[in-house]
Amino acid sequence: MTGKLIIIESGTDASGKATQTGLLFDRLAGEGYSVRKIEYPNYDSPSSSLIKMYLKGEFGLAPEDVNPYAASAFYAVDRYASFHKEWKDFYQSGGIVIADRYTTSNMVYQASKIEDTVERSRYLEWLWDLEFNKFGLPVPDCVIFLDMHPEISRELMKDRKNKFTGGAEKDIHEGNYEYLLKSYNNACQVAARYHWDRIKCFHEGRLKTIEDVHREIYRIIMRIL
Repeated sequence: MTGKLIIIESGTDASGKATQTGLLFDRLAGEGYSVRKIEYPNYDSPSSSLIKMYLKGEFGLAPEDVNPYAASAFYAVDRYASFHKEWKDFYQSGGIVIADRYTTSNMVYQASKIEDTVERSRYLEWLWDLEFNKFGLPVPDCVIFLDMHPEISRELMKDRKNKFTGGAEKDIHEGNYEYLLKSYNNACQVAARYHWDRIKCFHEGRLKTIEDVHREIYRIIMRIL
């Protein structure tokens, strides 16, 4: 009996994914569910080496310098390794897995590099086949899209340290506002295409509280548990 795979995704960084993943994990664990949380990329694993090189600009200083198919392969291999080494047995035994990012991030960030809508659609179909069919990764039961406009997330990210170096420098995604804006706009379209559950993290220019967003997430999750 397979379990449930819940994804918390966004079109920007600093949207509260890690916070909301942790809150949901704590609540479900406290209610007696068998639950595990994971995060992508898995920077603690050697499988993320190519991702780190990409984000540090070793293949090009702009995200578009690496075509979406190549970049997607870096992230897909990291997920494949994580699934088989860390959570496959747990998931296939009926456990609930909550993921901070997943294949959905390639749909958001890599598809945004493709201007032509027909070619972008072909890429999304290719990605689905690669990760879910050829790599055999589980299809999510629920994707929650935290809708945070890049203008707000840019302010929140201003003093945040680099995720894998600990320094002040931004990676080639975080340091490129135009790319983040393009990714956010693409995320809104992808969320509609794949019927993700969308939660607006702001209202009338103000951030919603962490507790309010958590309550919305919990209501959505209870539909599938």
